[in-house]
Amino acid sequence: MTIRVLVIDDSQLIRNVVRSALSQDPDIEVVGAAEDPIIARQMIKDLSPDVLTLDIEMPNMNGLDFLSKLMRLRPMPVVMVSTLTQKGANETLLALELGAVDFVAKPGAKLEGGIAAFSEEVRRKVKAAARADVTGRAMRAPVPQVKVSSAAHVGDGGLIAIGASTGGVDAIREVLTRLPSDAPPIVIAQHMPEGFTERFAQRLDELAPMKVVEAQDRMPIRRGHAYIAKGGFHLRIEKSSGEFKCRLSEDELVSGHRPSVDALFHSVAQVAGPAAVGAILTGMGKDGAQGLLAMRQAGSYTVGQSRDSALIYGMPRAAAEIGAVAEECAVERVAEKLLGGFSARRSAA
Repeated sequence: MTIRVLVIDDSQLIRNVVRSALSQDPDIEVVGAAEDPIIARQMIKDLSPDVLTLDIEMPNMNGLDFLSKLMRLRPMPVVMVSTLTQKGANETLLALELGAVDFVAKPGAKLEGGIAAFSEEVRRKVKAAARADVTGRAMRAPVPQVKVSSAAHVGDGGLIAIGASTGGVDAIREVLTRLPSDAPPIVIAQHMPEGFTERFAQRLDELAPMKVVEAQDRMPIRRGHAYIAKGGFHLRIEKSSGEFKCRLSEDELVSGHRPSVDALFHSVAQVAGPAAVGAILTGMGKDGAQGLLAMRQAGSYTVGQSRDSALIYGMPRAAAEIGAVAEECAVERVAEKLLGGFSARRSAA
């Protein structure tokens, strides 16, 4: 089935670059291009595209305002085309909170050597967005608030590991905001490029009860803190002098990614084993499946996000298919299941 795409950007250059990149894939048809949301609004009605690519800063209507209206009136998959700046990172994260499926960073002025990578990424993310259940997410009945008030029952030495990709910004926020301020330390791998993870950590720190930071090499891992893998670096954990620490590295891609969920989960399995619990959330592909299996085999309690609540069920499904998931649940229940997993593990022991 051909994926019909409408490109929205006020830059003629970027419209041409995106159109050219997408047109290289026989499964994608660019049905039109618009220079601002006012024009795009009519083209959406006339052309019924499957996916939009959307710039943020445009004339006549800001891309974020347009996205907000679109998700209320006609939810559909949107891939943001963002600038690699602090302002661009802030606006991109807000777009993901508003309902955009994913984003790609504009090649900007440094086009040489970057166009091929940009083209491959925009094709991959548009195809992933076409599979996202945006309408289902918008129409899904809300799950009652379940927020754990305290993790006092979890002794020191416990560890929570979380991995996600497409749709993970919203899913991770959902999990962290339902955990208590005294939660065991949390380590997180989210597929996101360098330049965006610092702002992602800052945004979560504003919303969640625990302290959330971008992980730094050899940073001690403490209770009541969450550590986000830095874009472009693997996050693994080690234990030295009786405490867990973050280790960052730029070695080869693992499962096609850096940061990789598999890299994080395998290190948690080796270092923390039965002292850990883990969750794999929404995302395309299989990253994290083998790592979560290693965690479960090492005695960790493991959770997978359910099909109905995942924007893209690929990563949780891959983990479930190989027996890595002990229990599946809606994203709103992941926090309580993770904390309950410490008790379940202790009772089983």
